[in-house]
Amino acid sequence: MKRRSAVKAMALSSISPIFFPQGFTGITKLFDKAETIFKSNWENWPDMKWIGPEFWGNRLQDWELKAGKSCCVISGPNRTLHVLTHQLGEGLKNFEQSITVNWENQELKSQSESYVGFRLGAKGRFPDYRSAAVFGEGLDLGLNGLGQLFIGDQISSEKLTSDEAISLELKAEVVGDLYTLTLKAIPKDDVSNQIQLVKKEVDPELLLGNIALVAHCPQKLGTDKPMVSFEDWMFKGEKIIENADQLFGPICFAQYTLHQGLLKMTAQLAPIEEISSLKISLQVRRDENWETLQTADIDPLGRIAQFRIKNWQEPGTVPYRIHLEIPLKNKNQEFDYYGEIAKEPGSLEDLKVAVFSCNADHGFPDEEVSIHVNMHKPDMALFLGDQFYEGTGGFGIQTDRIEKSSLDYLRKWYMFGWSYRNIFRTIPAAFIPDDHDVYHGNVWGMGGEHAPTDQGWGYVAQDQGGYKMSPQWVNMIQATQTSHLPDPYDPRPVKQGINVYYTDWNYGGVSFAILEDRKFKSAPKKVLPEEAQVQNGFIQNRDFDIKKYYDIEADLLGKRQMEFLSHWASDWNNGVQMKAVCSQTNFCTVATLPEGSIIDEIVPSLAIPEKGEYVDGDAPTSDMDSNGWPQKGRDEALRTIRKAFALHIAGDQHLASTVQYGVDEFRDSGFVFAGPALNNLWPRRWWPQVPSEHQPLPGKAKNTGDFMDGFGNKMTVYAVANPYKTGFEPSRIYDRGTGYGIITFDKSSRTMKIECWPRNVDPISNPSAQYDGWPIEISQEENYGRRALGYLPEIKVEGAKMPLLQIYNEKSGELEYAIRLKSGSYKPKVFSNDSFMINLTDSSSGKKISMGQLKISEGNEEPLIFDFSE
Repeated sequence: MKRRSAVKAMALSSISPIFFPQGFTGITKLFDKAETIFKSNWENWPDMKWIGPEFWGNRLQDWELKAGKSCCVISGPNRTLHVLTHQLGEGLKNFEQSITVNWENQELKSQSESYVGFRLGAKGRFPDYRSAAVFGEGLDLGLNGLGQLFIGDQISSEKLTSDEAISLELKAEVVGDLYTLTLKAIPKDDVSNQIQLVKKEVDPELLLGNIALVAHCPQKLGTDKPMVSFEDWMFKGEKIIENADQLFGPICFAQYTLHQGLLKMTAQLAPIEEISSLKISLQVRRDENWETLQTADIDPLGRIAQFRIKNWQEPGTVPYRIHLEIPLKNKNQEFDYYGEIAKEPGSLEDLKVAVFSCNADHGFPDEEVSIHVNMHKPDMALFLGDQFYEGTGGFGIQTDRIEKSSLDYLRKWYMFGWSYRNIFRTIPAAFIPDDHDVYHGNVWGMGGEHAPTDQGWGYVAQDQGGYKMSPQWVNMIQATQTSHLPDPYDPRPVKQGINVYYTDWNYGGVSFAILEDRKFKSAPKKVLPEEAQVQNGFIQNRDFDIKKYYDIEADLLGKRQMEFLSHWASDWNNGVQMKAVCSQTNFCTVATLPEGSIIDEIVPSLAIPEKGEYVDGDAPTSDMDSNGWPQKGRDEALRTIRKAFALHIAGDQHLASTVQYGVDEFRDSGFVFAGPALNNLWPRRWWPQVPSEHQPLPGKAKNTGDFMDGFGNKMTVYAVANPYKTGFEPSRIYDRGTGYGIITFDKSSRTMKIECWPRNVDPISNPSAQYDGWPIEISQEENYGRRALGYLPEIKVEGAKMPLLQIYNEKSGELEYAIRLKSGSYKPKVFSNDSFMINLTDSSSGKKISMGQLKISEGNEEPLIFDFSE
């Protein structure tokens, strides 16, 4: 039997007592003696490319406020405008609604397939008003292009002939256990010339859910001409239920980081940039009063406001709000978005990190994820790319005209924030965009090149390398997702003026190197021989051996990011105890396909096995979208990262795994956790053929242990969350290995605990229900697993706590590694017979002591005394 996985919606007030809803602004309550009437308030709003906080338009770019009217500015299929704050509730109760309709596209008035009117009882994939607002289908009724009224498939014989505004009036009355719907169309210029349609015996189930306006014409008749404008939408009756906290915008969400006393916050706004005299500010609550820290302007394309507060030294958690004042025509209206700037964990306190990636819209609005993640009480969040996909919210993508394409992006980005803002509302978070965020299946950035689309939008374009969208658009999406990160290490733009964001973020005693592993990467089709026949990062020529092209001239991270990594590996200032690298994808390809497959287009159609079943006949893939290629660049990056004993945290793969990298030998480098997809479009798998001599890790499944990926990269697999049949519905969510990660940095013991959770599991009531193979705990020093040739004499430290140790090879002048000591003695491992220099630095005093000309110990030397008390 299939089980439906569901959780109850979490009220906003359960997050924090300081969060409360604002009053209505786009809807007005009118009171008479009998009942409450709700009416649109559009006439008091200025013109803008948004309808207001009580409404959701499909698509965002298709609805605008003009002269007090809600206008559908395109003629196309299934354009809807949903009310968020009012729905048709349970029970047999009467209701009414009316709207004034102005046909704008006269060419459609002769087309019976075109219509405008109401959508009743709209329901989405889940019983949530947000799901209904985006995906909701329901009972359509209104006026078609021939002037006929319709209710569902019932059409009036009478036709209304009028070029003036028309009032549509609906009355829904209970008759027995069913409804009778009466719909009238009344011309404003001639009320006597009205028509009526009655539909009896309407199932009450059809009248449960969202209410919306609809404007529809078939795709074949679609144009960029405005189709219709609406005004004076009114609805009333006991059937209408009110939920005042179900607003969205004009402050949609906000995200922040805190780095070495610098607080950076980005507020994401609705498209209100055309309203004059806006005032937006960041305020904090102190002594029961709200204090303004800074004001900001609104970016007209990304619709963001950025705040930068220096010398943040607050000892505890501080409530904040983004405060916005909008001059409406009848009054000044204030709006607020509330959150918390969390107390930064101390240098020796645990730091708990929530990890996310790959968010399709299958589970939107994903309420269970926010609920279950917040049960872990994470200290920070990492969203590592593919915050959405091109198909998110339906309608595909719009790539023409920067004004329209920016709004197309924002609708998908808003959906992401609508789902997950209650995770990062009260903790700092990092976001890094990946390929789908910039409307690519895969992206090889080639230092910011332009990818030509004159021959098509798909593989033929992206295989050329570079970005298909304009640099202005790419910079816009990067600003919305990354402008709150600490300042870039080297802010110089790349080609086309595309900005960079790679940086380090020090928080709670852990330093995170945030990389851009797409932007500088070479396109394989451009650097591999033509005989490879590259398509979408896969080699189509089965006789071509990619393993023979190790030394090919190809970039992975690029020179600039490698210089940054080298600097970061040696820089342990500001109390850093541990380190991690965050990037879009991992430095190997943990995936298999049926043997002989030459591209992964088949992945979504592969059968999902039963739990415990081992799939035979697969072989490792060579997907050049991963950082397993180019192999030489991969090895160079890992040799640098391991010098910092850093854990790698990645997304992208749609398959959760924990792996230890190998460069020259298995297990000579660090570990990586590639987190599971939140919603999985591409359920990859790891079912390698296992020879009889293979040795899995003790107590682990047979697909663990030492393997070579399709490029010949060494990797030791510790755990993989392969998709399997869970018995939960919808299966396309729960059978595809979806979920999130939790990583706890224990700075006292210098360990990292990696957890991998299915998204529908309550971690409190079911603490042992992680994916098989997790949790995994590794020590800091395991992230440089290279075998020592020998050890330098033992170090003894006096007069300093946890000094920074740096080992330099005196022959090459290069850093061997750096680590903060956790005790007063240490035996440094080395990997050659060269001479070495040891630097020890006391963080509290800044004092550094160096000793050079040190060789591998023969075992009988006196300890090296580093005395900081002198």
